[in-house]
Amino acid sequence: MAKVNVRKELKTLYEPPSKEVVRIEVPAMNFLMVDGEGDPNSSRQFKEAVETLYSLSYTLKFMVKRGPKRIDYGVMPLEGLWWSEDMSTFTAGDKSGWKWTMMIMQPGYISRDLVDAAIVEVRKKKDPVALRKSRFETFQEGLVAQTMHIGPFSDEGPTVQRVHAFIDGCGCKRSGKHHEIYLSDIRRADPKGWKTIIRQPMIGA
Repeated sequence: MAKVNVRKELKTLYEPPSKEVVRIEVPAMNFLMVDGEGDPNSSRQFKEAVETLYSLSYTLKFMVKRGPKRIDYGVMPLEGLWWSEDMSTFTAGDKSGWKWTMMIMQPGYISRDLVDAAIVEVRKKKDPVALRKSRFETFQEGLVAQTMHIGPFSDEGPTVQRVHAFIDGCGCKRSGKHHEIYLSDIRRADPKGWKTIIRQPMIGA
């Protein structure tokens, strides 16, 4: 059986430095996605979306492990695209108007047919509410600036500002949605050591 570390293979995308902001090109990749809105700290919709994404991702992992390809790979981390209809209030304290797309990247050998089969399997076992909202699609960000934030989510502000300043400094403009990738298990890890990739698409020079 082949064992694959997808995250290691995509090191430049999923292991940026924390002391500097870097500029990279993100290729097209396939994701399981669920859209929603509301405060992630209190929204039931958010919790259901995350649970559904993990249920599908682990079901796919074991289907591939047991199937003809016999590949054992680690499920990729949870990612989130965040925005608001009025971006001037996005950094304000009230998160009830936040909109989001939560997603988990799937390796290239995960096909749409496999995803459809996984949806049937998850529906039989749990049938989570967000399963009906889930989708499998290709997402390409292109040119981005990113860095690693270490610490609780509430302390991300200065890190986000550094990313934005980097974009301004290289003569580019922000585009797309604020993107975060959650590398730590926040149920077990000390918040001081949480690792979150802060990524911002950009256009320009």
